[in-house]
Amino acid sequence: MNIFIVGPMGSGKSTVGKIISDELFLSFFDTDAEIEDRTGASIDWIFDLEGENGFRKRESVILQEMVEKNSIVLSTGGGIILSEKNRDLLSSRGTVFYLETPINVQVERTSKDKDRPLLKNGDPEAILKELHDSRQKLYEDVSDHIVMTGDKSSQDVAAEIIELIKG
Repeated sequence: MNIFIVGPMGSGKSTVGKIISDELFLSFFDTDAEIEDRTGASIDWIFDLEGENGFRKRESVILQEMVEKNSIVLSTGGGIILSEKNRDLLSSRGTVFYLETPINVQVERTSKDKDRPLLKNGDPEAILKELHDSRQKLYEDVSDHIVMTGDKSSQDVAAEIIELIKG
């Protein structure tokens, strides 16, 4: 059983994923953390040096490797669903949960984080809305379950996902 978590930045994917992995005694992985660990560079720096395309190539390589594992919880980067190949990998190798998160919650959660390359140049709320509009259907299409995060705590979101898995 593999559990894959997708959603926009600020949706709580990593936090929720860690809680689920602890509760279900599964290994936890995060695509962004894997990229940073292996390159020794921050996502922000990779974006600056290689651009978004370079980063997306690295992300796809990591995903290909991660989906070969068994009994894992994987939190993914917000844009991982942009690639059809990535969506196919996620769909075919595990159960995909989309953390649907209101724009205002994303803005609040990302406001203090300076390592968000896509939010550096412009109004974060406008950028997050644009990303939402362009990615929403892709998240929905790849997902087995949509979990509304709203004002729920990470613990509550994780509990809801665990209920769906056990149900």
